[in-house]
Amino acid sequence: MRLVALEKEAEAAGLKCGQGLAEARAICPNLIVIEEDTSADRRFLEALGDWCDRYTPLVGLEGADGLFLDITGCAHLFGGEEAMLKDILTRLNQMGMAVRGAISASPGLSSAIARFDGDRIVGDDEREAVLSPLPVAALRLDDSTVQALHKVGLKRIGDLMEAPRAPLARRFGTRLLLRLDQARGEDEEAICPRRPVAQLSAERRLMEPVVAEDDILALTAQVAHALQPGLEARGAGGRVFELVLFRVDGKVFHLSAGTARPLRDPNRIARLFAERLKAVGDELDAGFGFEILRLNVLHHEAFDSLQSDFAGNDREQGSLADFVNQVSARLGPECLRVHQLRESHVPERAVVPLPALDHVTSRKPLPDAAPLAHQWALRERPLRLFEHPEPLETFAVEIPDGPPMRFRWRRLTHTVLRAEGPERIAAEWWVDGETAPTRDYFRLESVEGQRFWVYRQGLFDQPASPRWFMHGIFA
Repeated sequence: MRLVALEKEAEAAGLKCGQGLAEARAICPNLIVIEEDTSADRRFLEALGDWCDRYTPLVGLEGADGLFLDITGCAHLFGGEEAMLKDILTRLNQMGMAVRGAISASPGLSSAIARFDGDRIVGDDEREAVLSPLPVAALRLDDSTVQALHKVGLKRIGDLMEAPRAPLARRFGTRLLLRLDQARGEDEEAICPRRPVAQLSAERRLMEPVVAEDDILALTAQVAHALQPGLEARGAGGRVFELVLFRVDGKVFHLSAGTARPLRDPNRIARLFAERLKAVGDELDAGFGFEILRLNVLHHEAFDSLQSDFAGNDREQGSLADFVNQVSARLGPECLRVHQLRESHVPERAVVPLPALDHVTSRKPLPDAAPLAHQWALRERPLRLFEHPEPLETFAVEIPDGPPMRFRWRRLTHTVLRAEGPERIAAEWWVDGETAPTRDYFRLESVEGQRFWVYRQGLFDQPASPRWFMHGIFA
């Protein structure tokens, strides 16, 4: 067991990361050790990244204990870069965390300064002077490369700047030069954000935190009004919205809701999240209140403004869209489905369920089904088709192609009064294989008046005995 992280007091006592636990206890007998929990550390870092969303939507993870924030175009909202850095560090220190930060023109330089120098802002003209005295480990290199550099006397980044590049690449690989160029700002390094960047966003920072659900919904409607001009300028309406609530203690809640068709009306957007809040229930713990409320448009589509007719037909379509939106927001996007025909002879593959949120009231019609699917739909099929056919126990079957006279299904025996069939459906060899058996379907009516759709899998002249299955029930 080895040490992976230390407090300042432990470092002052002479302990180092990577040191064996037995050796560390010999140096410091009163050492308090806590077992590492990497998953908990990762969750904490991600929660900290959510908290940093208040400063910029472009927040990425940097290693196991760091964050990258792309603050381009955001610093002026907090009084400049110096005030922004001070605000971040002060807030995190008040939460009980020891943090360091730096601002520069490149992520690599900021990482090097924050980890091996201190809290500061580096201008473009002082980049080389600040970077030179830092150790080579500040370039985010692996331990083996750092040790190899130390063996040849290259301990500072300034030593690498003065050394010829070709021998460095041959001996230590091109990654060393890539990290050096990224720190110097000569090679651009992109920050991969943790969450999808919103296409439009508006927020409200509150003087007093809010707790009540009605206040949250009222503020959501107000923020949605701020989004409306941006959507109108794009000629679009939102399809996926996200409500982000920042609690005063740093906890962040993300609530998303989709719509059946593009939407830009603020009141209807607020009603979406009214259903969403009901679905979340007690999971949304307001605590001492929310201090920031943000509404994001994660996806938008073209918005067709149509004039209503005198008959009011558009109202019926709008009410259906509202119904689908509210039910999907409360119970999930998969709770309502529509069915689309597909080109397949096999009944369970001929119909595919799709989320109603994407298709029921969309301006785009469902894709046209193939002619084979239309022919399948014209045939008499049961009202209820089982997703998985259920096996039957049959008695007195007419050989070779006749229906059963009696069968047992779900522990009940049924006597057949009338039968129609067979309707032979061959297997799809490109899906099921060339040896897949055929199916002979029968429509059966029992003496009680129940109508069933059963099939025989396989033929009597084959080595394997045929098997019977229940596949659907007629009304």
